[in-house]
Amino acid sequence: MYRILSAVVGLFFFFSLLISEAKASSVVINEIAWMGTKDSYNNEWIELYNNTNFDINLKDWKIVSKDKSLNITLKGLVPHKGFFLLERSDDSTVPEIKADLIYKGSLSNKGNHLILYNNKGEIEDEINCVSGWFAGNNTTKQTMERKNPFQEGNNPNNWQCSKIPQGTPKRKNTSKQETSQYPNRNRSQISNYPCNIFINEIMPSPEGPDSKNEWIEIANKNNFDVNIENWKITDTKGKTTIYTFPDNTIIKSRSFLVIYRPETKITLNNKEDSIILYSPDYKKKDEVFYKEAPLGKSFSRFKNEWRWSSIPTPGKENLLQSKKEKKNSLLKKENPLSAKISLNNAIKRSPLGLLDSIFLKEGPNSFFILIIEAFCFALGWGILFISLKRIWF
Repeated sequence: MYRILSAVVGLFFFFSLLISEAKASSVVINEIAWMGTKDSYNNEWIELYNNTNFDINLKDWKIVSKDKSLNITLKGLVPHKGFFLLERSDDSTVPEIKADLIYKGSLSNKGNHLILYNNKGEIEDEINCVSGWFAGNNTTKQTMERKNPFQEGNNPNNWQCSKIPQGTPKRKNTSKQETSQYPNRNRSQISNYPCNIFINEIMPSPEGPDSKNEWIEIANKNNFDVNIENWKITDTKGKTTIYTFPDNTIIKSRSFLVIYRPETKITLNNKEDSIILYSPDYKKKDEVFYKEAPLGKSFSRFKNEWRWSSIPTPGKENLLQSKKEKKNSLLKKENPLSAKISLNNAIKRSPLGLLDSIFLKEGPNSFFILIIEAFCFALGWGILFISLKRIWF
């Protein structure tokens, strides 16, 4: 009897899961930048997520707000287990990512009631934030992101602030429930990322135009190749940009990867900035902060210390100084007093002291001093010679 009862309960829960899965919306509103970005409060964007295992055509779908501030007619495909990005006004809202659709209208910072309709006019998803957004931060520009796309959008507990500023447009959210949110991903694929991947050298103030010649170098100090696809790097001061490394970005073992500003769109401020490297599970792997950057020098890692180097080495081991600079620095460190004493001792010990002094003495008045000393020396020898001559002869 107990086994039969257990089987019935198990079947009940199994069918409950099937029903809840069937009721889950095929496409949901997944992330909202209702506060805009650091560049402009007008840079609002909305991200949709496709829960299904097949692509969905969004033709004649709509996103509507109850206050009529938004009335967006959708078009285009949202890929299976993929994202669809809507940017407000133009494609510069998220400059590093191409928008799937440009829309007009605006979101209120006080909140909106958003409804996603399918092409049959049925409600696919609904988020009633008319009393205030469930999450997001206007000061830090952290977006409002969904924890689980299979759970109801009207549930405030299903939303949180993005763990990084400006969110994750067209990328998985920073929710801790990563395996449940994206069931097609294996947990080992999400969390097992190698150590010894770090920022090794940066060039904030290069010779020539900054827009072309700024670069960041990533080091792989492992004894094996590492694929850093979906890793992210971002600056934190002024206009900030998040760069996501594309698929199959391989760094060879004990080697380096150099990425330039035209590719990353990351602007390294000359006055002050910091760079952060994230693994795909949004864990901070490395961070470097610098103050005013000298022209033509790279900020380079030497073990656990960062120093400005006059020898930039993109793609190579870092160097602090050239051989000539090392020699000059050693000469500067020599004690000038001890050098003068050793020089005088050398002159005194030399049988040709006068001749040595002529060639070794330094200073703007040394030549005249040497003439006087030579004259006195010759006069002394002359007097001595005359005196001896009178005695002997």
